[in-house]
Amino acid sequence: MTDSPPLPNGNWPELKPGWVWLCGAGPGDPGLLTLHALNGLRQADVIVYDALVDAAILDWALPRAERIYAGKRGGKPSAKQADISLRLCELAKAGKRVLRLKGGDPFVFGRGGEEAQTLVQQGIPIRIIPGISAGIGGLAYAGIPVTHRDVNQAVTFVTGHDQTGQTPASLDWKALAKGSQVLVIYMGMKHAPEIAGALLDAGRPKDEPVAVVAQATTPDQKVLETTLGRMVDDIAAAAFNPPAIICIGRSVLMRQVLDWQSWAAGQVPRDLDPLKRAPG
Repeated sequence: MTDSPPLPNGNWPELKPGWVWLCGAGPGDPGLLTLHALNGLRQADVIVYDALVDAAILDWALPRAERIYAGKRGGKPSAKQADISLRLCELAKAGKRVLRLKGGDPFVFGRGGEEAQTLVQQGIPIRIIPGISAGIGGLAYAGIPVTHRDVNQAVTFVTGHDQTGQTPASLDWKALAKGSQVLVIYMGMKHAPEIAGALLDAGRPKDEPVAVVAQATTPDQKVLETTLGRMVDDIAAAAFNPPAIICIGRSVLMRQVLDWQSWAAGQVPRDLDPLKRAPG
């Protein structure tokens, strides 16, 4: 089945010829890959991978495995989604063991559902392997819990752009502003002015805490702490580049005590109880 020794302690699923596994590679750090994903890497004949998949993850694949880049980055030449889906079908119909490796989780703003739908329509068997989404794992690496019992009982994940590349017209920003205590926005850097403006117009306070986490979980991770009113200017001044996650809400304040990476570097927490002094 594979040129590599089997993983220990378990009956691991076999990636069979003609199958496609749609697999999440996590937010960046190779150590956040799941064991099922590693198992797939050690069996696949072909790996079709995205731009945000760390090169070290591909090193775990079989030496003989074909590697096909299918990255999509905003503003840059990219493979068309329909072409990627059809390529997966062609590879599977040729009897290949195909691993489709996508950053984060394939079903969280990753077009995994579209690819899976095309494969199923073509009669190709699939397996879904979830991954750690950047909106959870990336914020955790910044010391920000997306839920905290003293802060929020709801969190909403939002995409910053739709199929046209514009801010999603279908989103009700007024409802989001009023109904969700914490907002986590994927791919929102380009349209940060529109997003901030819509939330402020809907009544979110200017002094609401905001964090922007760029290159999350990687050695190049950068974190900007700001407020909703200053967010746009501060992002421009920081010269952050995507990929980045924007978190809006009081849970951002927990970074003042939960910034575990700074702890590891010898820095002390800034505040042991930041919520007592928080606005709102």
